[in-house]
Amino acid sequence: MCTVKSFLILCFIISSSITHAQTIKVAAIDWCPQICVDKSRAGYTVDLIKKIYQGSEYTLQIDIFPWSRAIKYVTEGKYDALLAPAKKEAPHLIFPRFGVGSQRMCFFTSIKDPWEFDGEQSLANKQVGIAFDTSIEELNEYIEKHPEQFQFQPYHERYVAQSAKKVMKGRVDAFLFTKNTTMLELKNAGLEKSIRSAGCVSQAEIYLAFTANKKKSEEVANAVRFFENRLAHLTKSGYIDKLYQQYAIN
Repeated sequence: MCTVKSFLILCFIISSSITHAQTIKVAAIDWCPQICVDKSRAGYTVDLIKKIYQGSEYTLQIDIFPWSRAIKYVTEGKYDALLAPAKKEAPHLIFPRFGVGSQRMCFFTSIKDPWEFDGEQSLANKQVGIAFDTSIEELNEYIEKHPEQFQFQPYHERYVAQSAKKVMKGRVDAFLFTKNTTMLELKNAGLEKSIRSAGCVSQAEIYLAFTANKKKSEEVANAVRFFENRLAHLTKSGYIDKLYQQYAIN
């Protein structure tokens, strides 16, 4: 039997759930297979964070921007989290204890060019394409000392294809980007027989990193705590290993 009291209790429960519901606004880039836009799969980092917050008080709003703008929006607090930087790409953000994957930065050059990256000395007299706001870990200091050897451009969905064509036209000797994404984009653009990997530099963990905006400090702390607990559980369950296998991540 429905009473006034039970009705009021129900209203209170509904009201409380609405009050505590929180949308996490995530700024991201088109970076398949990590983050895939307008494709049959969302990307393994997107699948993972959706799984983490599934069935919770949190909902995710994921919007795609050029990389530098995505970093800016999260820095300013317009967005709550950034998917998916390495720590050195946005060190001012709040990073959970656990990452959502990894990125391996590699050089790519013409299939006809025998050059291979073999430490800083092998970069002598080379012109290299690179994306703004990209961290190359152990090469960051070299890049800072030799800016004349690097041609910077914004990262967007056409970065790989444009960089490959610059190599083919002789405008740069090589370009740098993450291996999984580059191999996929070269295949999609029909350039996999023209461009090859010429050695890798570093592998770094990537994260769902949160804004350090003080106005959002309490809600960010709660979202990070929830993220870490759920990710630890998913790791133990074997979900993440299966997810990587689905996307052929090695």
